[in-house]
Amino acid sequence: MKIPKEARKLSRSLFRSSFTNGRLDAAKVSAAVAETVSSKPRQYIAALKDLQRLVRLELARRHAVVESATPLDPGTTAQVETSLKARYGGDVTVEFQVQPGLIGGLRIKLGSDVWDGSVKGRLNRLEEQFSKA
Repeated sequence: MKIPKEARKLSRSLFRSSFTNGRLDAAKVSAAVAETVSSKPRQYIAALKDLQRLVRLELARRHAVVESATPLDPGTTAQVETSLKARYGGDVTVEFQVQPGLIGGLRIKLGSDVWDGSVKGRLNRLEEQFSKA
């Protein structure tokens, strides 16, 4: 969806003002939305929709989903969580899921990044190589 330049500028300004010490602050987001709704500048609905998109992307950038074929033992979960927090900051939330279709290994999704070390992923890549040849 294309939004007007004025609305995009407003949404980015609101988004930048919503951070405290490099982290998104929910109270500041709420205050920015309330102030925008009360003042009703031009294109404010489009700006608020774009602000919602920016906030959703920022929250996804700080949430990791770790998928494995079988439940991981506590030592492995702690090690994966520690590694992710060391690399991407202490405010990363980690969610562990069991996906039996992976056959083995791990798949980690963090924002738009995906690291696929699963057996299923390797088999899919091998299949693609054979189909191209």
